Amino acid sequence: MKKTFFALVTTLLFWSNAQAQKYLVLLKDKNGTSFSVNQPDAFLSKRAIERRTRQRIGITPRDLPVSANYVSQIQRTGAKIWYTSRWLNAVLVEANAAQLTAIKALPFYQGLEFGRALAGARVSAERETANKFGTEAIDYGASQSQIQMLGVEKMHEQGFRGEGMLIGILDSGFQNSDKNPALLPLFNDKRVLSTFDFVKKETSVYEDDSHGNNVFSIMASYREGALVGPAYRASYVLLRTEDAGSETRLEEANWLIGAEYADSIGVDIINSSLGYNEFDNPAEDYKYADMNGRTALASRAATWAAKTGMVVVVAAGNDGNKPWRFIATPADADSILAIGAVASNRSLAAFSSIGPSADGRIKPDVCAQGVSTVLSNQSGNVVPGNGTSYSSPLVAALVAGFWQAYPQLSAAQVIDCIRKAGHIYTTPNAQFGYGIPTFEKAVAVVQREDILSIAPSESLLESSYVAPNPFSQTPTLRLSPQITGQTVALSLTDLTGRSHWQSSVTALGEPVSLPLSASLPAGLYFLRLNSGNRTEMLKIVKQ
Repeated sequence: MKKTFFALVTTLLFWSNAQAQKYLVLLKDKNGTSFSVNQPDAFLSKRAIERRTRQRIGITPRDLPVSANYVSQIQRTGAKIWYTSRWLNAVLVEANAAQLTAIKALPFYQGLEFGRALAGARVSAERETANKFGTEAIDYGASQSQIQMLGVEKMHEQGFRGEGMLIGILDSGFQNSDKNPALLPLFNDKRVLSTFDFVKKETSVYEDDSHGNNVFSIMASYREGALVGPAYRASYVLLRTEDAGSETRLEEANWLIGAEYADSIGVDIINSSLGYNEFDNPAEDYKYADMNGRTALASRAATWAAKTGMVVVVAAGNDGNKPWRFIATPADADSILAIGAVASNRSLAAFSSIGPSADGRIKPDVCAQGVSTVLSNQSGNVVPGNGTSYSSPLVAALVAGFWQAYPQLSAAQVIDCIRKAGHIYTTPNAQFGYGIPTFEKAVAVVQREDILSIAPSESLLESSYVAPNPFSQTPTLRLSPQITGQTVALSLTDLTGRSHWQSSVTALGEPVSLPLSASLPAGLYFLRLNSGNRTEMLKIVKQ
């Protein structure tokens, strides 16, 4: 039987209801699912499983598709099913008021993401949208500057051009990419392996907005004498998650579903030159305090994507010279690379959004050329453009060649090497992050720290997880099978390092209750696990 590696639920329903809106319905559990963590090939591609296996990343219940029985019951209310989310355990539905009431009455209903509809009427059509961090400029320059700034010419000289790497691009449309002369070699080689439009729920992505085409061309073009992308020999997955005509929370949900799709088919690297802080309805705008890596849906989705072993690269934002100034989601996410923009003389672009994240982490992570970045537009003309939209794909493509050179590295190690390759790594700041990385410096990090000689230790966290997470009542911890019979010391600390709880348990293969105080304040905590000489941490969130 042919497998489908995408939890895309289709339905042949006649649909006509002007009052219907889209909601992301959260489910209490995955009871009754026909899938198992012990048989991941039923819902993940071979490539996706191999990516995790290489990095010793276990399959957890979060990876399981949602319960088909729950989806069927929601569908019987008359609501239209658009997509399901494995990581959030949710269903994206289109429903009117009566149907939503019926859904809320179902026993497995947990709530609504954001507590409201995802895309309502536009309140202020005059507001500038910040969904795409890049605009075209005058026809000037060549790609040599942006290539040399990151040392990509040295990477190419050593034969690393992205061969064997699979890059997923989440964007707003790839208008005419399939006809773009600069991308013709890639299409001739059939190296676009998959496309999907999550806005329209169709496979074609070549008719709508051109922003994704610009991003794609920066990474993958090969037009000798005009434009060469750092990863022009890689393979690509093109995913439209952004509706360029609006700015709503629905696009964050699309981003989540798109990232899950990328995971399921085995993508190695995600590039997303999208970001969110202001919406068509100002009441939904994020505050800087929300840029903490755990509040916005897109940020949580990016972190979950990173936990599957993908390297997630996102644009920092173009608000550096605006009142907002700061990074937008998902650039605030943990365990990802957020990219700022510089000019060819290495000076910071005035528009490049600054950090840190609201919880004090260094952001952006690194920078690349985002002023007069050379691209091939939807008309096939080679032109420069400005924006962190255009610095992000340069770094993502650098990652592709670097990871190709060192396939033994985990995604986390790749990110660490890129950060340490920044020209101000020892003195990072809120404008440049760790600075401008180069291929040679990243290679030097591998050699200096002798990373490849360090065998991965048996992980306490492989297949270990806390559920539910986030939690409001007593959560439970399930420990990895390989530490059965061992004593594990547990301690809970907050962001300041203050200890809130300590205990020890013997791993017996059964869930361990964590009797945390009901008065524990809401927020992010670190659950430290120690067994013998091994110490690792899980992030958990109290609602």
